[in-house]
Amino acid sequence: MKTILLFLSFLFFTGASAQKNAITAAKQERFKIAAEMDYSVKKELLNKWYPQCIDNMYGGFITTFTYDFKPTGPQDKFIVTQARHTWTSAKAASLYPNVKYYMKASANGFHFLRDVMWDRTYGGFYNLVTRQGKDKSNPNAPKEAYGNAFAIYALSAYYKSSGDTGALNLAKKTFLWLEQHSHDPVYKGYYQHLKRDGAIVKRNAATPSTSDLGYKDQNSSIHLLEAFTELYAVWPDAMVRERLEEMLFLIRDKITTPKGYLTLFFTPDWTPVSYRDSSEAVIKQHKYLDHVSFGHDIETAYLMLEASHALGIKNDTATLYAGKKMVDHALRNGWDNSIGGFYDEGYYFKNRDTISILLDSKNWWAQAEGMNTLLMMADYFPNDAMQYYAKFKQQWNYIQTYLIDHVNGDWYEEGLDKEPQRKIALKGHIWKGNYHNFRALANCIQRLKKVNGKVE
Repeated sequence: MKTILLFLSFLFFTGASAQKNAITAAKQERFKIAAEMDYSVKKELLNKWYPQCIDNMYGGFITTFTYDFKPTGPQDKFIVTQARHTWTSAKAASLYPNVKYYMKASANGFHFLRDVMWDRTYGGFYNLVTRQGKDKSNPNAPKEAYGNAFAIYALSAYYKSSGDTGALNLAKKTFLWLEQHSHDPVYKGYYQHLKRDGAIVKRNAATPSTSDLGYKDQNSSIHLLEAFTELYAVWPDAMVRERLEEMLFLIRDKITTPKGYLTLFFTPDWTPVSYRDSSEAVIKQHKYLDHVSFGHDIETAYLMLEASHALGIKNDTATLYAGKKMVDHALRNGWDNSIGGFYDEGYYFKNRDTISILLDSKNWWAQAEGMNTLLMMADYFPNDAMQYYAKFKQQWNYIQTYLIDHVNGDWYEEGLDKEPQRKIALKGHIWKGNYHNFRALANCIQRLKKVNGKVE
């Protein structure tokens, strides 16, 4: 009997020791990946953009660079890119306070938004200006909810980092301008396209069928959600909370389909814009308006959970499992099982059992958002059959191999496994900055360092 007890004790302590070693190894692996990412953020991303993208002549940021980071082109200034650089540099200033030019960069961005891109006559932000600051927005829709959302996002982050109440006041002003002009009190959500005076742009018989003019859409909706999340953290106003809740439930319960992907465009009453019953030629002609965007789906899963957390909703399993469904759909239908990475576009053609991949390239922002969301899901569901953590590691390896330019810095616009010519394509332009990849890396670093809910 004594021998049996000794043997059982040996088995117990051996098993406990093995379990402890496994936990230690897993923790060390997470810290190792976090260190790799931290190095990449500081030595292969932020240092390539700042301070050199600060436009010391006209304010704001120059955003177009060659593959080896030489400024090029006319350097027009797009509200989205100007706001994203303001946001990124504000967040970087908080993460790395010893690097003084991050705050300088963010202040420069705030001043350009306030002094140049804000319309002092009618309110709201212009969509596009020249490098010198002259408006050159599309006259048919010179203002958009999407661009104004990113302005709110940036101003809120800059206020949080700097304490400059002028930035918070302008964020409030922008929110209230959207409330007055863009918000739909009947069908909810926001109209995307606005005239200079804030009037809603409506479709008519002359609007091309391929144009998104006058439609509501998922992309402006998810980034309004993102912006209101950031704003609510610094201005917990009742109206901001109401709109944040409205956008969360609208995206989760209306814009997301039962299969787990986002409908891209809608008429003002939220009727989906779909060409599924049309011929394949017509479907492909209108592909921009109607396809499955795996990157937006996996990004939205994160943004919904971030909003739910900001709202303080307890045990929000509805949002958690809606997000999980979106991630699982993207993994099952748009994931490259061989080397990792999410494909750009898919489509559910009528009378076909499975989704068809329309575009198998892998754009940089979707890979960044995918990595961030996979790690988040791995922590929520560590033992799930989808093996989120293994796919997260595969995604990080994919990004290091095919997306990060370890020589010249930043990320290629598309993965080189599918588009090797991107190696010498523009590293930055008005639609490509650093906010997606910086945010993903920063979030992953913080999450990887968490042990028992605390950062070590």
